[in-house]
Amino acid sequence: MAKDTPVPASITSADVARLAGVSRATVSFVLNDTPGHRVSDSTRDRVLEAARQLGYVPHAAARSLRAGRSNLVLMPTAISAIGRLVSDWVDDLHSELDRRGYTAVLHAGRFTDPLDAARAWAELRPAAVVAMDGDRFTAQAAELLRRAGVRGLLAFASHPVEGVHTVGFDHAHIGATAAEHLIGRGRSRIGVVMPRERGLGTLAQPRLAGAESVAARHMATVTPVELAYTRESATALARQWHSLNLDSVFAYNDEYAALLLHALQAEGISVPDDVALVGCDDLVLSALQRPALTTVRLDLPSSALIADAVHELIETGTASPLPDVEAVLVHRETS
Repeated sequence: MAKDTPVPASITSADVARLAGVSRATVSFVLNDTPGHRVSDSTRDRVLEAARQLGYVPHAAARSLRAGRSNLVLMPTAISAIGRLVSDWVDDLHSELDRRGYTAVLHAGRFTDPLDAARAWAELRPAAVVAMDGDRFTAQAAELLRRAGVRGLLAFASHPVEGVHTVGFDHAHIGATAAEHLIGRGRSRIGVVMPRERGLGTLAQPRLAGAESVAARHMATVTPVELAYTRESATALARQWHSLNLDSVFAYNDEYAALLLHALQAEGISVPDDVALVGCDDLVLSALQRPALTTVRLDLPSSALIADAVHELIETGTASPLPDVEAVLVHRETS
């Protein structure tokens, strides 16, 4: 912007009131849908039209101050860690929260210390925090958020967290489910894909540990294999597959599994004859592969149930128990 270009003045509720010919209080009642204040339909229409013409957007912080609390639901997560399954589920959750009067916002900040993360979240003064990676949540972080006025704390985690409404979600169960299936199909040299993409290690490591725990109880071995989500990386891995001496692979999720499947086939490696393959998430693309991809389906609590629990936590501080995330093997042709 040039130095002599004036910065346009912000549109305020006073401008809307002036154009609509009403008081600022009436503008506030209409735009904030304040309960207990009757405004005629014609007046409401004038206010909404004036706001539309001026491009006025209410100030969220000021609205929260008037209401006595925020309507913000913060969802901290690494964007790279959101697969298609979780992405669709999060989108549904946003819609369910919106229906209940809340605004859901993803927070993609990366923090090595849970207290640093909690301080960053608390600065935004959300009404609730819904943590998909709840295993990094601590009782101290929860206490910090509560002191900042955050009423609802909900986390998906492998273990209960003091002060947090916890939904059981142990990624080790995913790796264990895949390994149990592969061993049950007669495989004993299992590769586990470790994505190179930033942010996925927090999910991949417990999946690897789950597979290792199952292999330790059988005459089986587990070998981590790195794979970036690129054709070049998949091709390089497929070309060295024979030297790895693996007869099966759990490929982290369906997207990595489909990528590896095509790379193996391009190198003349037969799936499942030479290598049995298992993905995760049961995406639509898994059943469309040739051969159709065996996968681990994740049965998540419905987004409506989660939204109800968040609302209960904000309103009352407590909520009904929620079902754990279940890992269910879907057997198809690649194993």
